[in-house]
Amino acid sequence: MYRIGVDVGGTFTDFTLLNDITGQVSFYKVSSTPADPSQAICTGAREMLDVFGVKAEEVSFIGHGTTVATNLVIERKGTKTALLTTKGFRDILDIGRQTRPNLYDYRAVKPQILVPRSLRFEIDERVAFDGSVLKPVDVAQVDGILEKLRAADVQSVAICFLHSYRNPDHENRVRDRLRELAPDLYITASSDLLPEFREFERLSTTVLNAYAGPRMQTYLDRLSEGVKELNAPVAPYTIHSNGGLMSIPTVRQYPVRTCLSGPAAGVIGGAVLAGEAGFRHVITFDVGGTSTDVSLILDGRPQFTSSRTVADFPVKIPMIDIHVIGAGGGSIARRDDASALKVGPFSAGAVPGPVAYGRGGTEPTVTDANVVLHRLNPVTLLGGKLAVDEQAAIRVIDDQVAGPLGIDRDEASLGILRIANANMGRAIRSISSEHGHDLSRFALMAFGGAGPLHACEVAQECGIPTVIVPREPGTMCARGILLSDISLDFVRTRVAAATPETWRSVMTFFDEMRREGEEWLDGEHVSAELRSFQQLIEARYEGQNFEVTVQVAPDETLTLAEFLTRFDAAHRIEYGYDIPGRTVEVVNCRTKAVGLVPKPYNDFQPKIGGSVEEALIEHRTTYFNAGRGREKTPVYEREKLPAGVPMAGPAIVEEMSSTTIIPPATRFEIDPAGNIIISILGDAQ
Repeated sequence: MYRIGVDVGGTFTDFTLLNDITGQVSFYKVSSTPADPSQAICTGAREMLDVFGVKAEEVSFIGHGTTVATNLVIERKGTKTALLTTKGFRDILDIGRQTRPNLYDYRAVKPQILVPRSLRFEIDERVAFDGSVLKPVDVAQVDGILEKLRAADVQSVAICFLHSYRNPDHENRVRDRLRELAPDLYITASSDLLPEFREFERLSTTVLNAYAGPRMQTYLDRLSEGVKELNAPVAPYTIHSNGGLMSIPTVRQYPVRTCLSGPAAGVIGGAVLAGEAGFRHVITFDVGGTSTDVSLILDGRPQFTSSRTVADFPVKIPMIDIHVIGAGGGSIARRDDASALKVGPFSAGAVPGPVAYGRGGTEPTVTDANVVLHRLNPVTLLGGKLAVDEQAAIRVIDDQVAGPLGIDRDEASLGILRIANANMGRAIRSISSEHGHDLSRFALMAFGGAGPLHACEVAQECGIPTVIVPREPGTMCARGILLSDISLDFVRTRVAAATPETWRSVMTFFDEMRREGEEWLDGEHVSAELRSFQQLIEARYEGQNFEVTVQVAPDETLTLAEFLTRFDAAHRIEYGYDIPGRTVEVVNCRTKAVGLVPKPYNDFQPKIGGSVEEALIEHRTTYFNAGRGREKTPVYEREKLPAGVPMAGPAIVEEMSSTTIIPPATRFEIDPAGNIIISILGDAQ
């Protein structure tokens, strides 16, 4: 049987095909179809199965990563949404927090609120912070509001009442009334999605889920229908932001959980493969056509966060901590009003794409610069599937960058790359050295179609001594999906001092969430022997605003004294100190329900043979820096390079999904798992 992993990117859709029996792994890429991402998934899957001679009936699993929900928010293409909230609180979306990310920028504009004030309706009810009812809800109010919703052609409703995380009864009753009277409405209640305190973040997350829900459902319907037309006997899974897999029914209910879908899969895959290569501290460096995604892996474990923004809107759900910037192969180079060269964040994307791809692009991109410098093959890419127009890339660089700036074509192209690399380096430092991590202890795991093109120079800039490039790095996110488990997070809020009286109720939360997790895993058809649970407590010292995490082993009977000892230790690790004698407040209890998916890691091991001479394709005159000029550089076919043979840069290593640039002042070799391990010896700039 075969398992398929798919990652939908802004420029390409990537596939990994794994034979469960023989362990053979194959890779494939097609151009993305932004208007309907499911089209590229189904078309590419059909082509891939034909190319590798696999029958659709032999497919036992399909998992995919998607940015549909994120794009709906970024591009403001969600559905018309209304909000029902507690009387007196409908303006929370406008008020937000006191945090001002652009405090001194008078030109900064707040993002347009997704629910206009005219579609925010107040329900006369009130629950106190402890869950007690101060004013009962009269569900008859919903009837009058529903007439206004129909008149405004509202398709989706978000419900978020004050303190419903402690007592969801009012939200449940209003939700059920709406479903009774208007079954066609898409409804998100905050107590179903995020029963957690911090009102603004909970409200924002609920609204985003409702805003994206209906159109996400349409996308899922098209995807499911396309998979059926393939005759594959499975329903597709979707990876969500915490690195786990969800079935289609769960994604329909919680589309906001997919906001970092594809990038999360890359981090999971990067952590597994780096660990097998012997590296425990890693920065994942995923560069695609539109963005660069970086994440920190510490001691083999990805780092998680429960709060970030999507298109400047807060989203408070557990997710892998990934920093995203607008820098990729399709990033557009332009001159600003002062004739200074800028790169990104705008991208040519899949349509029209870089000028060199011959699909109607008219602006110079990072990819065009790499073609001009012969770092990328100036004839074809993707194993010959994509023709490259070098002359078109030269013309656009000359006309829009080199000529207007009065500089040499090669220096103009190198300038584009250096600006892109500097942006990528800042992203890496923002998650590492700015948080006290010494980058000299880390390796850079480079993947994505453009990650290996830039990794060595970015590593040189950041002081990272080692670069790891896995096999077919352009398909790493698709590959990571095959290394992910089914999972979903559950949370309970109880803001209270950790005392013997409150501790018993805190422990009962884990029992409640365990039962919920078991029920959810039942719905996911996960057998009992493949189930596991992860638990943690978020707590803080009295008077603090932010929490630190204390791990709790499943089924562990944790005493209050043991918890306080662990909390002090966790606080010292996070902040460098603890406060003996200070009261500790418990804030959130979290449980992750996990359905283990068989992951035959050894199946990814390649057959490594051949020799350096057999791997040599050609010598290409490539430009690395002004001091060296154009120089004759060997170009190798990756699959034919032997393992364990030390080699020196400069060199270029080509494969179907990516090209690895190995600049001067480096050494490299292929390890037993097929990874390229590059040692940075210095800065050859």
